[in-house]
Amino acid sequence: MRRFLSLTAVLVALIACQQQKPQEVVSQTKQKAVVYQVFTRLFGNTNTTNKAWGTIEENGVGKFNDFNDKALTGIKELGVTHIWYTGVPHHAVINDYTQYGISNDDPDVVKGRAGSPYAVKDYYNVNPDLAVDPANRLAEFKALVERTHKHGMKVLIDIVPNHVARHYEGKNNPEGVVDFGANDDTSVEYAINNNFYYIPGESFKVPAPENNYKPLGGEEHPLADGQFDENPAKWTGNGSRLAQPGFYDWYETVKINYGVRPDGTKDFPELPQGYDKMDWKAHFDYWQDKTLPDSWIKFRDIALYWVDFGVDGFRFDMAEMVPVEFWSFMNSSIKNANPEAFLLAEVYNPSLYRDYIHKGKMDYLYDKVELYDTLKHIMQGHGLTDNLPAIQEGLKDIEHHMLHFLENHDEQRIASPEFVGDAQKGKPAMVVSTTISTAPTMIYFGQEVGEPGAEDAGFGSNSRTSIFDYIGVPHHQRWVNNGAFDGGQLSAEEKELRDFYKRLLNFSTTSSALMGEYAEIHSFNRANTEGYSDKVFSFVRWSNDEKLIVLSSFKPADVASFALKVPAEVIQAWGLADGEYALEDAMYGSSNTLIVKEGTGFVKTSLQPLQSFVYQIK
Repeated sequence: MRRFLSLTAVLVALIACQQQKPQEVVSQTKQKAVVYQVFTRLFGNTNTTNKAWGTIEENGVGKFNDFNDKALTGIKELGVTHIWYTGVPHHAVINDYTQYGISNDDPDVVKGRAGSPYAVKDYYNVNPDLAVDPANRLAEFKALVERTHKHGMKVLIDIVPNHVARHYEGKNNPEGVVDFGANDDTSVEYAINNNFYYIPGESFKVPAPENNYKPLGGEEHPLADGQFDENPAKWTGNGSRLAQPGFYDWYETVKINYGVRPDGTKDFPELPQGYDKMDWKAHFDYWQDKTLPDSWIKFRDIALYWVDFGVDGFRFDMAEMVPVEFWSFMNSSIKNANPEAFLLAEVYNPSLYRDYIHKGKMDYLYDKVELYDTLKHIMQGHGLTDNLPAIQEGLKDIEHHMLHFLENHDEQRIASPEFVGDAQKGKPAMVVSTTISTAPTMIYFGQEVGEPGAEDAGFGSNSRTSIFDYIGVPHHQRWVNNGAFDGGQLSAEEKELRDFYKRLLNFSTTSSALMGEYAEIHSFNRANTEGYSDKVFSFVRWSNDEKLIVLSSFKPADVASFALKVPAEVIQAWGLADGEYALEDAMYGSSNTLIVKEGTGFVKTSLQPLQSFVYQIK
């Protein structure tokens, strides 16, 4: 990794920045965003049976209506600005809704009993499991969108452009909308306006099971016969071109064709040189006179349908598997309908980050493979805080666009034994993740009360709260408290943890410094401060009216005592003369003193195990 810039270089850069802000620097008047990801079907479920492969009747399911005023007040009080309702679009499920005109899904191509939210079956409607009255499910979701807005939060849902369910069936298409694949020429592997790729002459075969796997845990079902009728076979969602994909392929989905030929060449125009520096309006204009693949139009129309419905933004699944040119078209179309739309995407290849931000017009990408992975190693005790400065330096031109998180539905729960086994160990990482940049912060429901994801739900393994089956979420259910949404069943430790998240996240949304400047002081203290170690991290943040010193200890047992040094370059940038300045911790109110002597700052510090301070200069 590259070493962080010297503080002198940082100061020079910041002075230049104050004279002329580049495009990526965010106005200090903007609010830091906090996204609350909630798995919609699990949030309000108070059933505690938790039988592996349990039915909806046995294990229960949450509903849109569970997000009532009390629940939304409880979410909002955490400092949340956006709720990502995961699993809203109608995806394949093992539940009989034929009386509502919905066809049954085949367990041989559905993962789990409740189904994967990333195998969407009908993009113009919502999951019938989530409605009190499945016939009225769209109206129930509309009411949830309106309630969320009433509580001052924005609504995000998933769009999964790379693939759809193996049995896609649009029963609710608006007038003039033709279903995916309805007009495809299935006699060829590829055609520009085909929505899918085909394997002519071969029929789809269900993957051979692994590890004695049986759909529904072996329960008898009329469709669970090891067969699924698809002729000719289609390419699988992760790109497998086999008529019989492997068990670990995304066999429940089929890949969407965006005009990329099987040899990888493109059947659509690429953006002209220089468009990475142009705004979404120029991108929108560029595509207006172009002839584009049919799949582009279909997904653009899906997104605009939900924008018109009242949805404020989207989380795009596996965006890097879809051409960046499509995202230029898609996202500029969304911004044209709602310039404030919040567009978040999974892109895990750092070499693609800037293309998907600048050319694809994404607002935010997961900072997974750098910040999250590094913090995870530090939390587990085998990583060093010395690796953090280079990450921020390497991303400084796009730091605002890199969404920070410690949990989501794909990752292990912090409190799971497979991660660190103790939710308290997430505290210093959460402080660093939340305060180190201007990027949004995301938490996953239950994270704030130490949910460990320990249940055996059926499909897949524990440590991640199941997204495939009906299940209860025990620690979270103690906060739900049988629908009171008041934390009445939480332990004292769980209440304290939620209070920590509440204090930190609320501060993050009101602090002007966290939307301002950043400089790490860790490297300086590693070289010059006795008692300061690679299990401690420190940096400074500031705006015109707020100055912060952030310190975190990742030590799970030992006290970290040292005299933190604030380098002369920072003191000069802050305009502080020699003297004493009162410090107050923004989270818990404890006090300390910054002593400036001969142009250098000193803070006598004693960090208890896993403790952090966010000191404000008063």
